[in-house]
Amino acid sequence: MLDALGYPFFQRALLAGLLVSLLSGLLSPFVVQRRLSFLGDGLAHAAFAGVALGLFLRGEPLWFALPFTFLVAMAITLVKEKTELSEDTAIGVFFALSVALGAVFLSKARGYVGDAMGYLFGSLLAVGPADLWAIALLLFLALFLLPLWGPLAYATFDRELALSDRVPVVFHDYLLSGFIAVSLVLAVKVVGIILVAAFLVIPGAAARLLSRTFSGLTLLSLLLASLSTVLGLFLSFLLDWPSGASIVLLQAALFGLAFVKTVFSVRK
Repeated sequence: MLDALGYPFFQRALLAGLLVSLLSGLLSPFVVQRRLSFLGDGLAHAAFAGVALGLFLRGEPLWFALPFTFLVAMAITLVKEKTELSEDTAIGVFFALSVALGAVFLSKARGYVGDAMGYLFGSLLAVGPADLWAIALLLFLALFLLPLWGPLAYATFDRELALSDRVPVVFHDYLLSGFIAVSLVLAVKVVGIILVAAFLVIPGAAARLLSRTFSGLTLLSLLLASLSTVLGLFLSFLLDWPSGASIVLLQAALFGLAFVKTVFSVRK
């Protein structure tokens, strides 16, 4: 396993994975408690459309996916706030739109199917220095979210009371959606488009089974996300598996252990 650390591509993938896992571990409790799992799926498919557009235009796919996915996140939140449609309905509309656009762009991006497969399932070889800088910048910006952790948690558990206390809940909704969108896109090269939504859900879900407080849930989510990412990347290197599949399989195993512990604790 230690031999893997001698390869520059693995060093980049490991560092990127750790940075992204910190972002996903921080956001995952909000995704789980606010029931935003479907939002993750919708934005993952928006990232697919953005990547396909980048391949079609012969550019760097992630630089197309970032603004496209961010705009879709803002559009979903806008439809939810300005209409009587439920959030899952708004997500469903943009989900379908993104898949349709992605299929059209990808069909025109002849000769780039191999590149698309790497984005779909994640690849250790895909992470470059520019990706590391982009992830590090987002993690730095995420530090400014820390003072908002309390108001975000407040609105997560009692939105109506937070509104009555004049907490800017709607603004926080847009902010959270934007961070989720950008975090998903930056995790694509490590985890892949198909599995990136699970990367944002499973750590928080497993932690929710084991923790009774939201602060404990957040810390445990960070730990599980980081642990599964590091072990998953080593597993990917040793077994020649797609990196995203390796990470998510480990996360699912951790969730299974948390579920078993919860069931036996209830029986006692």
